[in-house]
Amino acid sequence: MTVATGLEVVENALLGGRVRLRQPARGYRAGMDAALLAATVAATAGERVVEAGCGAGAVLMQIAARRPGVQLAGLERDPALAALARENAALNGADAEVIEGDVAAGFRALGLPPFDHAVSNPPFFDDPGALRAPAAGKRGAWMADAGLAAWTRFLLKAVREGGTITVIHRADRLADLLAGLGATAGSFAVRPVHAFADEPAKRVLVRAVKTGKAPLRLLPALVLHDRGGGKHTAEAEAVLRGEAALPF
Repeated sequence: MTVATGLEVVENALLGGRVRLRQPARGYRAGMDAALLAATVAATAGERVVEAGCGAGAVLMQIAARRPGVQLAGLERDPALAALARENAALNGADAEVIEGDVAAGFRALGLPPFDHAVSNPPFFDDPGALRAPAAGKRGAWMADAGLAAWTRFLLKAVREGGTITVIHRADRLADLLAGLGATAGSFAVRPVHAFADEPAKRVLVRAVKTGKAPLRLLPALVLHDRGGGKHTAEAEAVLRGEAALPF
């Protein structure tokens, strides 16, 4: 399928069919991480949520389905993906504004008032020597050219005092996330995400509150797969189908 962006796309059904998502047929496509991040958002009707690096809109569209009445905005530097995110918003009837821009320019460059909540799935790498060069279509999603610190600075400026910041990232970058967000945020809550219960966590979901002062909380882990044969654990399947959330 080719859409107005000129991209060759595929269409996927998310949240048990409640969301239709068009994504590039080649290159990076959102999956489990986007679903988990969207499941953490506890915004109420009328509140404003911004996503840094929204891609084709997988997280935004799932938040829209889970949280009716929430006002959404996404920042995306790739013009083709930004256009595709707008098409997905129209396709799903979502109240989502997609803005073309770079996280590295900072939140103030957008000229917007702070949001109630900010979410992000930042690129997992910021050292080109740390991994074999990704395919061109995946580089933007995998490589943070300005470093992870640029993403934490953007998120801290993007929310009001008392607003929440939620990030999903590699488990081995947890210390960097806590240090970066700890500049002006606190009240951290961390949920490890394990592929299997007997393996180390590969992902972490991190929630911070701007100007928060409460002690850090380590939440029960989410285990995605069961070696007993099912594709996902019952808990993970309920999240993927939109039947459960991941509260903090």
